[in-house]
Amino acid sequence: MYRGQAHGQWSWVAHRITGVAIFFFLLVHVLDTALVRVSPEAYNAVMATYKNPVMGLGEAGLVAAIVYHAFNGLRIIMVDFWSSGTKYQKQMLWGVLALWVVVMIPFLIRHLSHVFGG
Repeated sequence: MYRGQAHGQWSWVAHRITGVAIFFFLLVHVLDTALVRVSPEAYNAVMATYKNPVMGLGEAGLVAAIVYHAFNGLRIIMVDFWSSGTKYQKQMLWGVLALWVVVMIPFLIRHLSHVFGG
């Protein structure tokens, strides 16, 4: 049982939340991309609304969710298919979080400099 520990319940909750967030992004992405076939002018108007700092922060959040979800998904596969996976799931979660930080820091530096710096 997880009993609310970081390597159990909270990683499970974060995995579900990031999965749902990614799903809704993909839904909106498909819909706004399909808009180009209906009305190129409407598509251009929608794309113009995305070019602001709030959406830039949203993009950073989306990338953070995708990176966590991907790395944690690999951890879940290891827990499920590696005979010692459950024994090392806590250490693997810390590895997921370390990899997430290593990937996100350079991305955020570059992305946020474009969002706020021009």
